[in-house]
Amino acid sequence: MDMKALRVLSLTFCLLFALAAAAANGPYNEAADAKLEIQHALGSAIQSNTPIILVFGANWCADCKMLNSAIEHGASAPLLARDFKIVKINVGRFDHNLDLVKAYGVPLEKGIPAVAIISPKNEVLYATKEGELADAQKLGDAGIYNFFKRVTAATTAKK
Repeated sequence: MDMKALRVLSLTFCLLFALAAAAANGPYNEAADAKLEIQHALGSAIQSNTPIILVFGANWCADCKMLNSAIEHGASAPLLARDFKIVKINVGRFDHNLDLVKAYGVPLEKGIPAVAIISPKNEVLYATKEGELADAQKLGDAGIYNFFKRVTAATTAKK
């Protein structure tokens, strides 16, 4: 193998490694079995009578990253951690877990991130139908907080 081929091979390996590392560091586990994660969440939600927020998104999506930051560290974090279990579901480039998207009535053509809130009995209590979170960056932490405060008040009354 000549030096040029070795450099190309080395560069290709580094690029693939960087892409894999970037995907692994995103909020959505691209290798996860989303159905299994939902089943685990439902199992523990039944015991505590806690609704579940299914967050549909992708690691390449800046709005999805903003929503994830708000959920984990923003003003919404204490509210959500106290009242909900959260399952993040990777939709890839709109080619992963589409059966779950359909099952929970979340129209991805309105944009991601999108959410469905389900009861411990796996009943949909709420789903974003109009792309309410698709502009999460524009909403910012305060807008995301207000969204979840409004929606969670309505859904916790239903549970």
